[in-house]
Amino acid sequence: MSAHDTTEPTRRDFLYIATGMAGVVGAGAFAWPFIDQMRPDASTLAVSSIEVDVAAVQPGMSLTVKWRGKPIFIRNRTPKEVEEAKAVALGDLKDPIARNANLPSDAQATDADRTASKDKENWLVMIGVCTHLGCIPLGQQGDFGGWFCPCHGSHYDTAGRVRKGPAPENLAIPPLSFISDTVIKIG
Repeated sequence: MSAHDTTEPTRRDFLYIATGMAGVVGAGAFAWPFIDQMRPDASTLAVSSIEVDVAAVQPGMSLTVKWRGKPIFIRNRTPKEVEEAKAVALGDLKDPIARNANLPSDAQATDADRTASKDKENWLVMIGVCTHLGCIPLGQQGDFGGWFCPCHGSHYDTAGRVRKGPAPENLAIPPLSFISDTVIKIG
């Protein structure tokens, strides 16, 4: 036979291809339920992001909401609290990293990098879980006027930065954005 000779497909070639395709479809139909069950359920997807209206939260007040099963502390800080947080030197912090999901992972824990938005420096939005053992800190308490975890004695300042106690990291800031002047989208 030469390179220019062509052969017609036989019935056997067709049966091989058809059997192979049936096997692929069968394997896919068998595997799909196992693959599908790994997706998050509708209730999880429904709370992947929330919108919180903070119009009623006056300076000095806090609001706690639930997002992905965790408390979220939203605080409208007073001008005095903002100034206290700005006055803290980075060298005085146990954790110099901002822990802000909206910024690069190496951002410093300045007050500006801990706030919800550069133009809304009074708003602080944090995941309200102590970074030591997962307790829930109490607001407007402790040695620095921020949050205090009574379980093991961690103290956080008015920017949610750990200042004293066994907690190794600052309170985390979730992904968020202001979608209007009074509505924060978390997630």
